Amino acid sequence: DEPTATRALADLFHFISTQPDDPHVKLWREKLSIHAIPMLNPDGAELDQRRDAFGVDVNRDARNLRTPEGRALKAAREKYRPIYGFNLHDQNPRTRVDRSDRLAAIALLAPPPDARGTMTPGYDRALRLTSYLGQRIEPMIRGHLTRYDDTFNPRAFGDLMESWGVATMLIEAGTWHNDPAKFYLRKVEFVALVTALDAIATGEHMSHSADFYHALPENGRIINGLLIRGGTVVVPGLQSARIDIAINEKSVGSSNTTEIVDIGDLDELVARDTIDATGLFLHPEPAALKDAGGILKIGMYPSFVIRRTADPASAIVWRVDGIQRFRY
Repeated sequence: DEPTATRALADLFHFISTQPDDPHVKLWREKLSIHAIPMLNPDGAELDQRRDAFGVDVNRDARNLRTPEGRALKAAREKYRPIYGFNLHDQNPRTRVDRSDRLAAIALLAPPPDARGTMTPGYDRALRLTSYLGQRIEPMIRGHLTRYDDTFNPRAFGDLMESWGVATMLIEAGTWHNDPAKFYLRKVEFVALVTALDAIATGEHMSHSADFYHALPENGRIINGLLIRGGTVVVPGLQSARIDIAINEKSVGSSNTTEIVDIGDLDELVARDTIDATGLFLHPEPAALKDAGGILKIGMYPSFVIRRTADPASAIVWRVDGIQRFRY
């Protein structure tokens, strides 16, 4: 469920194959050997989930290598012995920038090689490259660039790649305003990859410090996706009730799998988007109610028509389908 980087890699290799005379491409062909695994977990991608067909989080299988995907990735590292590595993911789209109200568009990390943060040559290269890259993409997402949690995880591939001597950089695509499919962040990742490959080819990043990276705000708290506040829910066979409804994306990489995560008094809840339905009436769509057994419940797919009155023929004000909302 983390497809943004796969698409950005497809863009990168399309650029390489169709623009052979571009200065960037010429430089890379002369100076670099580039290897990529565009999608490590095809079974998970098919099911829009992080875990593979065995239910294992492949990115936490670096230590024991119990999955075929984990073994394939480790084998690629052993075969090619890369100097630099890019660990490309999507993160929760509701992550804020530190303690602000801004949402994180891109999070960067140069993972330490151990729990002590030992400064190895590879870690030094990774810090400088990540800092260099961050300075150059920050204007594209001004104020929405963060630093990912750098706590060492002995099961995670990014951390162990660093401990195995690969200068590793993590890029996490978060969210961007009115861009649920992350087309803009896909462009940002493409620019990030081009910038990084240029820097590696020329060595330019090695003359830059890691100060910019260390000064980045951290990923902050995770807020909710959509809050419908103050509406009266109308369910056939039940007494109407004035309640708030919170809706979140289940997938970090797309917004097409969503669910109701809380129902009731949610006055203190903070959401990325809020519908003030005070004085209005929420009519769940029949198909959504049928799938939920005829009742409103946690985990239900959110599909509502918000109307002026309890009459199902009254004027429509909003329509909610998953995380998307439409004003009439």
